[in-house]
Amino acid sequence: MTLSAATALAASRRLVVKIGSALLVRDDRPDAAWMLALAEDIAGLRKTGTEVVIVSSGAVALGRGRLGLSRSARLDEKQAAAAAGQSLLMQAWDAALRPHGVTPAQILLTRDDTEQRHRWLNARATLEALLRLGAAPVVNENDTVATEEIRYGDNDRLAARTAQLARADLLILLSDVDGLYDADPRTVAGATHLPLVEALTPQIMAMAGDANPVAGVGTGGMRTKLEAARIARTAGCATVIASGLVERPLSAIAAGARATLIPAPGGPVAAWKAWIAGSVEPAGRLVVDDGAVAALRAGKSLLPSGVRAVEGRFGKGDSVLIVTTAGRRAGIGLSAWSAEEMTLIQGRQTGEIEALVGYRGPRVAIHRDDMVLETSA
Repeated sequence: MTLSAATALAASRRLVVKIGSALLVRDDRPDAAWMLALAEDIAGLRKTGTEVVIVSSGAVALGRGRLGLSRSARLDEKQAAAAAGQSLLMQAWDAALRPHGVTPAQILLTRDDTEQRHRWLNARATLEALLRLGAAPVVNENDTVATEEIRYGDNDRLAARTAQLARADLLILLSDVDGLYDADPRTVAGATHLPLVEALTPQIMAMAGDANPVAGVGTGGMRTKLEAARIARTAGCATVIASGLVERPLSAIAAGARATLIPAPGGPVAAWKAWIAGSVEPAGRLVVDDGAVAALRAGKSLLPSGVRAVEGRFGKGDSVLIVTTAGRRAGIGLSAWSAEEMTLIQGRQTGEIEALVGYRGPRVAIHRDDMVLETSA
C-alpha cells in the first residue's frame, strides 16, 4: 500500500486534529459554517471507530474581539483575551458538534502538564475517560495562567504533545497551505509539493519558512509544524499537514486532496514502551510474588495485592523496577502511586485502596500500558 495522507487517515484509530485561529475566526467571530462542516467530518470518523481529539486555537482571537483589544504582545492582555474568549470558543464547538450528538469537553493545558510525569498521568487519565465516555476532547493552552516560561509557544507544539499524551497514531495539522513545498509557493513560481517526507533532515527543515499568520490572528508557520511533526514522531505518531481552507478538510484528505504525510516508525504504544524501557535510573523497586509475575506474563496489570515490598522514594508516575522475591528483574514501569501510598496498599485488595489512602485513585499498582517486561520474566 502506497503511503499517503489518505491511507494514513484511513488506518488511524485515534487522531488529533489541530485547527488554528486563522481557520476558526472570521471578523472576531467563530466561522460557524466551517466548524459545522468540520464537525460533520469528525462525526463521520467516529462512526467508523476512529477517536478524535481536537486541539483548537481561537480563544485569544475571539476574546480580543469581545474586549475590543488590538493584537498586542503584552502577556496580561493576551491572558485577559483568553479568559474572555474561552467560553465563546467552547460555545462555538458545542453548537457545531451537538447536532451530531457529540459532547465537547474542554481540556486546558500548560507545558507543565505534559512535562511533569504525575501531571501527565492525570491529564492522560482524564483524556482517556472522556474518549471512553464518547465525548470529544477540545484541548487548548491555558493562556490565562501560563507565563512565558511555561508556555508551549504555539498550538502546533501543543498538538504534538497532545498526540503524545493521547497515544494517537495520527496528528493532522490544518494550515493555510496544502503541505510542505521545497520553496514558499506564495512567492516562488513552480515550487514543488512534497506529498511524503520520510525523514526530517536539515534540508527538509530548511524548506520551512518563518511564521505566516493568516489574517493577523495566527501564530504558527511551516517550521512550527515540522517541529511538531518531529515531536510526534518520537511518540510513534505520524503527521499530516493539509489545507484547512476547504469546507470539509478531513473528507478532502480522505479523498486524496494534496497534503504532506510525515510517517513515524513503529507506533505510539511501541514508542511509549521504548521510552519506559530506556529509563536510566528507576526511582525505586517493587518486589512482587510469583502469582503477580504470572499475571504480568499473561498481559495483566500489576495489582497492589501482588506487591510484597516497596523500596526507594518515588512519586506517582516515576519509573520503578519490578523484581521477584528471588531478586530477579521482571520489568520496569511507571508507578500509579507514590512510595508512601504504595506501602499502605501493598498486599491489599483493590476494594480496600480508597479507605487506606483516603481518596479514590487507580485500581492498579502499575498499569500494563505503562510497563515493559523482561523477555526472561
